[in-house]
Amino acid sequence: MSSNHKDNEKNEIRVELKYCEHCGGLWVREGGGGVYCATCQPKVADLPTPKKPSARVTLPVHPPTVLQDYAFEVEDEDELDFNAAGGVA
Repeated sequence: MSSNHKDNEKNEIRVELKYCEHCGGLWVREGGGGVYCATCQPKVADLPTPKKPSARVTLPVHPPTVLQDYAFEVEDEDELDFNAAGGVA
């Protein structure tokens, strides 16, 4: 019985569910295959290759905003009203 199992392994093909990175369509590819579907593969092959590799994407950083002459107003805790406006929390 174990020899029958080994024969079945030779006939198996590993497949993966993949989305095409060009059109976004779902398709099944052989394990470790390409990233484009059969329809988009010729289209992508005709595209020019990039001359330089894309740079690392970074978020813009601006200097911190400075507030001058800003008085901080703090209310008395007794004046604050945190009572519920009816109902259950």
